[in-house]
Amino acid sequence: MKRIGLLSDTHGWLDEAVFRHFENCDEIWHAGDIGSQQVLDQLMKFKPTRIVFGNIDDHILRKQTAETLRWDCEGLDVMMTHIGGKPGNYATTIVIELRKKPPQVFICGHSHLCLVKQDPVFKFLYMNPGAIGKHGFHHVRTMLRFEVESGKMAKLEVIELGKRA
Repeated sequence: MKRIGLLSDTHGWLDEAVFRHFENCDEIWHAGDIGSQQVLDQLMKFKPTRIVFGNIDDHILRKQTAETLRWDCEGLDVMMTHIGGKPGNYATTIVIELRKKPPQVFICGHSHLCLVKQDPVFKFLYMNPGAIGKHGFHHVRTMLRFEVESGKMAKLEVIELGKRA
């Protein structure tokens, strides 16, 4: 079993609450718009971290991360990118990948809006943790925490970190 902390859109600022809420997590997944080398370093020093770059990330951060990741987590096929869209309106390049072989879980960021739902067309779980940074149009900073075991997710929690300052 693995405990996962999922966040996105830090935009160069990492709330100290992340470390408290993800203290018992085995891995952190960041769905893009890291915003600074300091945030990347803090997360990677804290826990094993899987990170994709976002549209605000510079060439230095992009060299250290990937645009899209796909991996197996405890028997669960996971795909993560930053600009992926949402159910019914995915980015064109993503649709091509999804049609080839849909993952069991598709994660993206970018919208700054927390949304978790079953996609009716591709039959996967769509996850967007929202945004935890101070920049953007979101009103409440959110992230997700859950467990993965034997190819299944459990104990999904939406964590609210308060209003965007």
